[in-house]
Amino acid sequence: MNKVGVVQMNSGRDPEVNVAKLKKKLKGLQLQGARLVITPENALIFGSTDDYQQHAEALGDGPLQSTVAQMAERLGIWLLIGSFPIRQQSGAMTSTALLYDDKGQLVAHYNKLHMFDVEIEDKHHSYRESDTFQAGDETVVADTPFGRLGLSICYDVRFPQLYSALRANGADIIIVPAAFTRVTGQAHWDVLLRARAIENQCWLIAAAQSGEHFDGRETWGHSMIIDPWGQVVACQAQGTGVLTADIDLKLSHTIRTNMPVMQHARFAVHQRNDKS
Repeated sequence: MNKVGVVQMNSGRDPEVNVAKLKKKLKGLQLQGARLVITPENALIFGSTDDYQQHAEALGDGPLQSTVAQMAERLGIWLLIGSFPIRQQSGAMTSTALLYDDKGQLVAHYNKLHMFDVEIEDKHHSYRESDTFQAGDETVVADTPFGRLGLSICYDVRFPQLYSALRANGADIIIVPAAFTRVTGQAHWDVLLRARAIENQCWLIAAAQSGEHFDGRETWGHSMIIDPWGQVVACQAQGTGVLTADIDLKLSHTIRTNMPVMQHARFAVHQRNDKS
């Protein structure tokens, strides 16, 4: 078994403030024995389009990415930054998850596939993520010492086809960093997460933003670690904080052996390019 950690944050527009808070939480999780730590969507910067443009960096190059890499190396942990604005060669930005190993090397990245363009009955009301970010076009399953991680971000969780493809490509653990709104989170968050774990017989780790943010946006929190049977084994409801759980892939193997749903499925899963 391997111990994993989750950070629940209330990130804002200033990356230095966010990084300082994250450092303390990562140190605490490292002392608790966590070897893999997941942070939420927008962990390092959560603001306006101008904020993202100001702090966006090319993949693998920039002061914020360097800081994160150094944190992973110094603590000797694998670290997943839930999303960060990455500037592509075309000039467009992607909302990109960044996975670092315990040597501080960037070993995988995932550009968010589904853009959150919706109307919500909250203070913020209208969300148009595609006005800021360009959607990705590839699924990613990354090899780690803890199992194969299937990467996703927030709104992706409403699209089960993505997770079927991640499982078909060998995912043992599904990662869902998020900044779910309070309204949609209260209605659907735990149901969607448990469904994705059950359908794909994977462990699921969801790291969330919580509380009020820039421009009236309010996020739901409720970071969770869910086992392949759909049971919530750890949850941080409101506020900021951390949680841990031991991931046992033997449980996944037992469940998949006793109920081989992938073998029973009578349809073909479309697989995108797999990069690890």
